[in-house]
Amino acid sequence: MQPLFMQPVFQEKIWGGNRLRTVFGLDIPNDKIGEDWAISGHPHGVSIVQNGPYKGQSLDKLWAEQKELFGHPTEEVFPLLVKILDAEDDLSVQVHPDDAYGLAHEGELGKTECWYVIDAAPGAEIIYGHTAQTKEELSQMIADEKWDELFVHVPVKKGDFFYVPSGTIHAIGKGILILETQQSSDTTYRVYDYDRKDDQGQTRELHVQQSVDVTTVPALKPTISISETRNGKSSIITYLKTDFFNVYEWQVKGSLTFKKQAPYTLATVIEGYGKLVVDGETHELELGTSFLLPNQIEKWEVQGDVRIIASEPGEK
Repeated sequence: MQPLFMQPVFQEKIWGGNRLRTVFGLDIPNDKIGEDWAISGHPHGVSIVQNGPYKGQSLDKLWAEQKELFGHPTEEVFPLLVKILDAEDDLSVQVHPDDAYGLAHEGELGKTECWYVIDAAPGAEIIYGHTAQTKEELSQMIADEKWDELFVHVPVKKGDFFYVPSGTIHAIGKGILILETQQSSDTTYRVYDYDRKDDQGQTRELHVQQSVDVTTVPALKPTISISETRNGKSSIITYLKTDFFNVYEWQVKGSLTFKKQAPYTLATVIEGYGKLVVDGETHELELGTSFLLPNQIEKWEVQGDVRIIASEPGEK
């Protein structure tokens, strides 16, 4: 059994840029690419396998027809989505629903996500939370456009990690490059978009009522417990373990052997160069490479000088 290497799916965005090419060397179609859907079973951008016996097949089809690859899951859809985001400009201020609201109103999962900051320009910041104490106050502050009072701004730097549960008002600021691990959902409710206009001179749709419906009030600042396990010059950092996903950073200098601890594992190279060895077979790991380790792979080795963000399904 081989790892499944995924073809990137690019999404053009009003706030996108060209760093997926200039930093990651990816062959993007233009200079307004905001997202690389690196590993996705979502219908808005499905990953295609690049290698091995499943070459050319889509991840959603494999999930439906080859369930043994994923440990015979019970979920109807592949539950995770891994992205690289290039915020050349500010993203809209937004919020995502939980599963109950998302399924009832949008016909898809809710969206809890988390961010690893790959890089950030000096002075870069995110919006992470709000100041309203009641739903009524939230509605009124939005109606009165009291953005400076409502939104909480947080400075960010390379290597920061943020957990963004559904119901959290948030926005990635300009100059930030992020690896995002999230539930497989494309539902976004925009609270505010800086009155921007698109190429046709139109402002983008806002979703004020839905935003008020799903926002957690008062805001909760999630607490996370980050731990590190060292092995020589290499280490594994555990950022998060939730019902939806567990997220890790693999820092490899030399070599590090891993043993399977979940039905399947997702991984994206965010820095450096290395090799992945599975059953004596070696696979090149270049910057921006994303792969899935199916259930049948019990152990693997990563060699080189490389930094990888990895995730696996939670125990929900």
